[in-house]
Amino acid sequence: MDYRRITDIADPLFREVHQLLSDVFPPEEVLEYSLWKEPLADPGIRVFAAVHEGKVVGTTEYRYYADWNVAMTDFTIIGREGLGIGRFLARQRLKDLEKLAAENHTELLGMFAEIYDPYRVGYDFGGIKPMDPYVRREVLSHLGYKRIDIPYVHPSWQGDGEAVSGLDLCFMPGDEELESLAAPLVADFLTRYYAVLEDKPEAWTSMISQLRGRESVALLPL
Repeated sequence: MDYRRITDIADPLFREVHQLLSDVFPPEEVLEYSLWKEPLADPGIRVFAAVHEGKVVGTTEYRYYADWNVAMTDFTIIGREGLGIGRFLARQRLKDLEKLAAENHTELLGMFAEIYDPYRVGYDFGGIKPMDPYVRREVLSHLGYKRIDIPYVHPSWQGDGEAVSGLDLCFMPGDEELESLAAPLVADFLTRYYAVLEDKPEAWTSMISQLRGRESVALLPL
């Protein structure tokens, strides 16, 4: 299996990647195809495909923020059972991030991720069993993700200014004993991450304001 980076919307692999996105996630979580041109060309956004026998069977997107020494996993998709795609993507992603952190003369503090909470909202998506929200949540817990103790919403990727709920903002610390994060770091990260979306819901701006008024936020079991 190959781990191939995609940096151009014209790359034939990207159409397969975007189809996986559309098959797995609800519409409000998927950026429209043509709007991917600039993100793919951004050196700070890393989109990789797992390619098996010439076909895209999985994909992941993530970012590394050198000034904060943290990463964000935008998505990880398994497109076929029985090939060990999830472990392959997780290991290759971590190797890449560790390399980026080493070039920054440090070790990775940790990685953010938004994780669906199917125990709170009844989701009906996923496509194949490995992408079922219950399975994904448990797998990410096993990887070491912890839930950031805030009521979480994010702006819709459809750009309509709606608030999307039913997810938790989580963090996988490099130090498993870490029990909290600086709240201003979380606020700064989210502000930069969602800067591309002009319309922000009031619930999101209120959440950011509350974070800026706190010193820290707890990391709880997922």
